[in-house]
Amino acid sequence: MVALTAVRALGVPSVREYYELRIYHLKTRAQEERVDTYLRDVYIPAMHRAGILRVGVFKPAEPDTTAGRIVYLLLPFRTIDQYAHLADILQNDKLFLEASKLFVNAPFDDPPYERMETIIMKSFSDMPESYSPKFSTPPGSRIYELRAYESATEEKAVKKMEMFNQGGEIKLFRKLDFNLVFVGEVLAGSIRPNLMYMTSFADTTANRLHWKTFVDSPEWKSLSGMEEYKNTVSRIHKYFLHPAGYSEY
Repeated sequence: MVALTAVRALGVPSVREYYELRIYHLKTRAQEERVDTYLRDVYIPAMHRAGILRVGVFKPAEPDTTAGRIVYLLLPFRTIDQYAHLADILQNDKLFLEASKLFVNAPFDDPPYERMETIIMKSFSDMPESYSPKFSTPPGSRIYELRAYESATEEKAVKKMEMFNQGGEIKLFRKLDFNLVFVGEVLAGSIRPNLMYMTSFADTTANRLHWKTFVDSPEWKSLSGMEEYKNTVSRIHKYFLHPAGYSEY
């Protein structure tokens, strides 16, 4: 930690993190409780032993009953090798292997989740590390907004990422206190090419007021009006989430 602080003080860019966003699709409240117990009591402690300092867990703020229950897990990695070797590390973690048996080896006719989806991302140069915000409001009141921006082509996706970095969109988010948790280029996922990012707010009112300030700002009006950045996003997905009580973000 001392070395990292020294690097920042010298103005040297931090290493760009990689992220796994894991999405558990559930059917029942009982499955949700099993996933919570596993993540809180077994998986997150194992991640800490593996060198993952903090783990995020989020749930829909207003669950869509047609989509079922969902739990989002956010894992930050310092390098892609750290991600690649995680399975091997867990296979050598005796505490994890013993504690995870009921979840990992659950009966086929009584699984703890329906499906599990994984998205792999690399952080942006203008926000190389994730951020854990601090709020005085209870977790159930906080709003973490996860957004996915699809682009029609790979070139349009490159321009949208440029808009975030060189264009100054990330700087504007910081200026307006959007409490960015992460910004990532999706390397592997189902709707590429796209990018994803997460903002966080004390409550729903703060979320709404911050976005109004953003769209009304002179900086955004100027940036969004630039010809080179037009039509860089073809579709936007928005997910309003609460952090779980044991989330470390």
